[in-house]
Amino acid sequence: MTIRRILATAVAAAVTTPVLLLSVTPAFADAEPTAQTQQKPSIAELELAAAAAQVAYDNAVAAEKAAREVLIALDSDTDPLFMAVVAAKAAAADAATAKTEADQAVVDAQEALDTLAESATEEERTAAETALTEAEGAAATAGEAKTAADALVVEAEDAHDDARVAAARAIGQAQQATKKALADKTAADEALAEAKKEAEEGEENEECVPVSEPRLTTVITGLPTTVVAGTKVDFNLRVKNGTDETMDEVLPFAYVHATDESGLDGIDDLVRVQWSPGSSSAWKTVDNKHYMDAISPLKAGAHVDVKMRLTIDASAPAGNGVTFVAGDYVNDDGTCGGNPDLEGYEFLIAAAGSTPGKVDDAKPGRTRPDTSDINTQTGPSARPATGTLAATGASSVTSQLALASGTAVAVGAGAMFVVRRRKAGSHV
Repeated sequence: MTIRRILATAVAAAVTTPVLLLSVTPAFADAEPTAQTQQKPSIAELELAAAAAQVAYDNAVAAEKAAREVLIALDSDTDPLFMAVVAAKAAAADAATAKTEADQAVVDAQEALDTLAESATEEERTAAETALTEAEGAAATAGEAKTAADALVVEAEDAHDDARVAAARAIGQAQQATKKALADKTAADEALAEAKKEAEEGEENEECVPVSEPRLTTVITGLPTTVVAGTKVDFNLRVKNGTDETMDEVLPFAYVHATDESGLDGIDDLVRVQWSPGSSSAWKTVDNKHYMDAISPLKAGAHVDVKMRLTIDASAPAGNGVTFVAGDYVNDDGTCGGNPDLEGYEFLIAAAGSTPGKVDDAKPGRTRPDTSDINTQTGPSARPATGTLAATGASSVTSQLALASGTAVAVGAGAMFVVRRRKAGSHV
């Protein structure tokens, strides 16, 4: 008997389009999710999310088209700003012609005065001098008019250019909105297609029988509260079977989410979480369903320590991060279970080149499991693991508990730092 593969649809859509899924499935955003009662989005709900994503994409395309039309209109003959430029240039041309004519009148008046005959009367000489003075005054006035007209041309051209720059900027913003809307639409469509595929395969009829209190705990040690961009840190994930029965297959879960300091812009593409199987020195990236290879089996009271690694890209801005861990299990008899709550370990992201100094280890942000009998792997009383990470890769079956843990947090992670982001003033 297998378990429905929840994360193949819900997490993929939720991480990319949290607002859409939250709008149709508000139960996913509950602050305290219950492991056994939440259900994955129905096909009808995913259809609503896909339809909403389509509308958002269509609106974004229309907005981008409208922004382009604004820029085109600014260069048309009927645009007021363009017409103002044309009119200002025409006025400046007229002013230039008037100044040229006034300057020539000065030249002519001067020549007339200079060529007066010696026999000219005093009245004729006075008239010539007056004509020159008047011509010079008219030329000065024409010069001032031309300067003012030229300034109006510059003013009109600046206004037109500013409008074109604003229109171009609006196009760029519209293009980004269209790109995001397309990504949201693609994710929603893929989630719906996967859900329909699962329905066709009849996976809904192959659910396991959940166990109410599995006492499967996952605890992180060694993850610092501040991680510098451009570095990587190693830490430990302990998965423990707190029951008195063997768990036939345990699937460790890990999901890292990060934002900039505002808490509004996600930078998940700049963070990566990896794990190392068994005693191997190789590192494997957690799969796109946020699971690692199965531990098969994990005996009663036993634990397994999984080596983990968090890498922050050097281009990542200062911000906030959280690493969620959980575990699900499935038994050969059809029973299954997992962590009732995800453990979220928050950390600050310091800008590349920072030197945060000595920092404490991150602590879980949700209900802490009972780990009083757990020591770190290198401690003097560390117990050897009786379960092993399967060498054949992650199992295709994942627990219904994934919805209550992994999916719920993945959906809510996009909004988490908006409502409770940490102060970043401690970056140095």
